[in-house]
Amino acid sequence: MDIHAILKKLPHRYPILLVDRVLEVEAGKRILAIKNVSINEPFFLGHFPHRPVMPGVLILEAMAQAATLLALESSDIKLDETTVVYFAGIDNARFKRPVEPGDQLRLDVTLERAKAGIFKFSGKAYVGEQLAAEADLICTMRKISD
Repeated sequence: MDIHAILKKLPHRYPILLVDRVLEVEAGKRILAIKNVSINEPFFLGHFPHRPVMPGVLILEAMAQAATLLALESSDIKLDETTVVYFAGIDNARFKRPVEPGDQLRLDVTLERAKAGIFKFSGKAYVGEQLAAEADLICTMRKISD
């Protein structure tokens, strides 16, 4: 799935769109996606000027966006202007190495359970072969009203 297909599925846009490409997707099971980390990212201006590091919460957000793509590929749900995906929980989050400009973040997310609009995922983010972060993510899709 290239960036054009991702943009058709996710409502996120720059600067919060954090998935550049999907390498593999197995509906109902697993997704492998990438985020190319560039020095041009706006968060690097303040995090940290002397040693740029991608904020951990954005690594989790990248995993959640990959998880959303997996959930969409695993169901007949289509996001529109009346549907949003929210975090319902983040458990067991661990950060193992910093993610810096020039790194390619590989997002490996597995669907653990889907029931009644609640999705539970296990996610890992790698730089090369090194584990950068991992977490269990719980997400829900909800209709919104004005």
